[in-house]
Amino acid sequence: MIENLTVTAPEDISKIRLDKFLAESFPEYSRNQFIHLIEAGAVQIVGQKITLSPDDKVVAGATYTIIPPEPVEPDPEPENIPLDIVYEDADLLVVNKPAGLVVHPGAGNWTGTLVNALLYHCGDSLSGINGVKRPGIVHRIDKDTSGLLVVAKNDKAHVGLAKQFEVHSIQRTYDAFVWGLTPESGRIEENIGRSSTNRQKMAIVKVGGKPAITHFERVGAYGITASHIKCHLETGRTHQIRVHMTSIKHPLIGDDLYGNAPKGAPENIRSFSRQALHAGLLGFIHPITQKQMIFEVPLPKDLENLKIELEKLK
Repeated sequence: MIENLTVTAPEDISKIRLDKFLAESFPEYSRNQFIHLIEAGAVQIVGQKITLSPDDKVVAGATYTIIPPEPVEPDPEPENIPLDIVYEDADLLVVNKPAGLVVHPGAGNWTGTLVNALLYHCGDSLSGINGVKRPGIVHRIDKDTSGLLVVAKNDKAHVGLAKQFEVHSIQRTYDAFVWGLTPESGRIEENIGRSSTNRQKMAIVKVGGKPAITHFERVGAYGITASHIKCHLETGRTHQIRVHMTSIKHPLIGDDLYGNAPKGAPENIRSFSRQALHAGLLGFIHPITQKQMIFEVPLPKDLENLKIELEKLK
């Protein structure tokens, strides 16, 4: 997406079309992109209120601003996608999400998401979140992470669950298979923020970011090649376990974004197709009944198979 841009035309500029001038000024964007922006009224001359056209000649010394309109996101549509519903009542439901399923529609994933599936499954049982009939997503797990998610069906449940996540009172335990022999247990407290070198990644940051705390205990060891750990989250930052475990040199198996397999690692382990992470336990206070709710699901088949292969390394 094009960001807000500003450029001043040189005083000695020759007659040149506006769309061409902008494309030459900002070569990281295409001429067609600027044509669409000009036609949408997103390009203006500072201090003037005139409608511009792509073939207008650039005014020498004039300053042009490009302020793209906010993208309009399409409303998600119900889709008949099978779901593993662990629990459901009039106010909420708990889903065991498979790896590969995106939670919420977004750029590149407007269909085929958990939200699309929930809209189909819930139908008229949704009373609406903020006036819109759609499920209340109060937390997410990565596309390639499997496991438990709680989803609100109405505003009251949504607010009650969101407050619990805000004060970090939700119980969340993840199974992770990581490279190397970890300590028997540990606590990692490092702020996490967006990486300054790769916007797709999060990173440990010394300044800024958000506080993040992960506790882990080792429940299985496979020689010095790998470990099976349980991670308990005090906070829920984006990619928290993946970033924290990489920071202590024990990246998740299959997580090519944050860490590579060590030299000499068996090919059948290093080729595991996703980050080996599963949200196996979820606990919270029901926002309406105030009852303690705890749910637990076993490892999915791909992680069970990974565990079997790792057992052979002992």
